[in-house]
Amino acid sequence: MKTLSLLSILLLIFATSCKNTERNDKPTITVTIEPLRYFTEAIAGDKFNVVSMVPEGSSPETYDPTPQQMVNLSKSTAYLRIGHIGFEQSWMDKLQENLPKLRFYDTSIGVNLIHQQCSHSHIRQEDENHSHGVEPHIWNSPENAKIIADNVYKALEELDNKNSEYYKNRLDSLIRVIDQTNEEIQSIIEHADKTFLIYHPALTYFARDYGLEQISIEEGGKEPSPAHLQALIKLCREKNAKVIFVQQEFDMRNAEAIAKELKVKVIPVNPLNYNWTEEMINTAKALCTNNDTTIQK
Repeated sequence: MKTLSLLSILLLIFATSCKNTERNDKPTITVTIEPLRYFTEAIAGDKFNVVSMVPEGSSPETYDPTPQQMVNLSKSTAYLRIGHIGFEQSWMDKLQENLPKLRFYDTSIGVNLIHQQCSHSHIRQEDENHSHGVEPHIWNSPENAKIIADNVYKALEELDNKNSEYYKNRLDSLIRVIDQTNEEIQSIIEHADKTFLIYHPALTYFARDYGLEQISIEEGGKEPSPAHLQALIKLCREKNAKVIFVQQEFDMRNAEAIAKELKVKVIPVNPLNYNWTEEMINTAKALCTNNDTTIQK
């Protein structure tokens, strides 16, 4: 998608603002991705509308906003970023410069970030869109989710202090849901495979939380070379990795080629799913799918 020109954005904002349209009484908060919308809506309740910039099914590493999204953003009360994802690295400075009255909040503050300086050559997690070598998929972790939720609460409290108790009660309810999710995952992981393959390394924090090993098919954020694919096949045989995860926004062909060679299944996952709890639990269950089989040598 082509990058928007500043002139076209400003003209569209002006044209839309001149129309006599009905306004929703509730203020709007914009967030980067669907999982962050889940956390924000859980705490905001009926006090705010919450919308995502990156639609589900699009890559938050490369997505460019539409002109209409820019118009809508100009009417938002605040923007909550997930932290270090590619979309934010490309667009945050532009958005803050062009919308100086919009309040921005970083929900990754306080997260113990993983920096992509991997000591094992087979795990290639560098990505030119990721800021300063930070692994950006922080939301795929119950531990991080609680920190994100607390940051969302602090933002809402600052934006609407008169409803602070309302937001605190909803935060407490969300934390209980996150803790219950963590407990269920822990019980599942006891019987799960400890090594898994994934096209784009979006489950790094999930792997850290539960003592798992993630192997990425991507090579430096790019399509893997034939030599890299052969090395991955050899590594998976050595580690008896029987689960290959794929995401809908990426090409499945390389994952399918590896699966065919190893005689294992490709399992779809959606780390950008709005239904955070459901996705986390389903990911854990998927690691148990093939634990009664052995990779074909």
